[in-house]
Amino acid sequence: MLKLMNKYFREKKPFLFILDFELKNPIILPADKVNPEKIKYYLNGISNQGHPTIDNSPVSLIPSAVNFKTYSDIFQRVQKEIKHGNSYLLNLTFKTPVQKGTSLDKIFYQSNAPYKLYVKDHFVLFSPESFIKIKGTQIYTYPMKGTMIKENENSKQELLENKKESAEHATITDLLRNDLSKVASKVKVDNYRYVEEIETPEKTILQVSSKISGTLLPEFKSNPGDIFSQLLPAGSITGAPKFKTIKIIKEVETYDRGYYTGVFGYFDGENLDSAVMIRFIQKEGEKYFYKSGGGITFMSEAKKEYQELIDKIYVPIH
Repeated sequence: MLKLMNKYFREKKPFLFILDFELKNPIILPADKVNPEKIKYYLNGISNQGHPTIDNSPVSLIPSAVNFKTYSDIFQRVQKEIKHGNSYLLNLTFKTPVQKGTSLDKIFYQSNAPYKLYVKDHFVLFSPESFIKIKGTQIYTYPMKGTMIKENENSKQELLENKKESAEHATITDLLRNDLSKVASKVKVDNYRYVEEIETPEKTILQVSSKISGTLLPEFKSNPGDIFSQLLPAGSITGAPKFKTIKIIKEVETYDRGYYTGVFGYFDGENLDSAVMIRFIQKEGEKYFYKSGGGITFMSEAKKEYQELIDKIYVPIH
């Protein structure tokens, strides 16, 4: 299925792609075949959403987070794997039941994020995390690791100086640098650990990212499908070493991620942009779930990681 991306890319035919975590149900559609009634997208200004009349009434989410004991039991299983050397960073996620005070498409329109996607009667996401960009022969990736609620003017510095968050980010940056080296030469870290702010009605969230770049190898210059097959799943939402860690994730997580933590993106005929599918609300029957998580290392504390999972349950509207 990913070969279809290569075909459209060579034809310079704009297309949208939505790749689930395990690549079991990838969606690849020419831009002119995307039904805006069923799929709405926004990627740094490229969108099919038009200019709708937006309902500005408040958006509310009432979460019923997994109880701490359940979280702690799984957290301890992950720590055991880490102590045995099977992983040294694992992105542990849960799905939290939420009562939503509005429709998924309204959340799509009102949320403020660089990457947004709505699939009717299925899910909506508003992601702050870029995955890869391709411009000409250059490829870029932007690993995001490190989260903190902004409590005061010193919070940014506290986040950058936090030993656990620093080690976690270094691990993922190194993993993504190595991953990018599979498809590119001259790979380098252009900007290491910069902080961005995400505003919500209740809080300001600080997130740390880095920028990595490289020059595409000849065999990948016209083959984005092959690039994604080499790079997925994204390292920031799995961990390291990647494939051993994925095996543990499948054993300890209590649900299938589906499209959550997959990747979606758009090729405009010249350039390609994509995002990691996080900040994610899914409809299952008549119920709604917000999927969130965080990176676990040997330095992690269960209560702090549990709180981070809860802190990431938000809609960025301000």
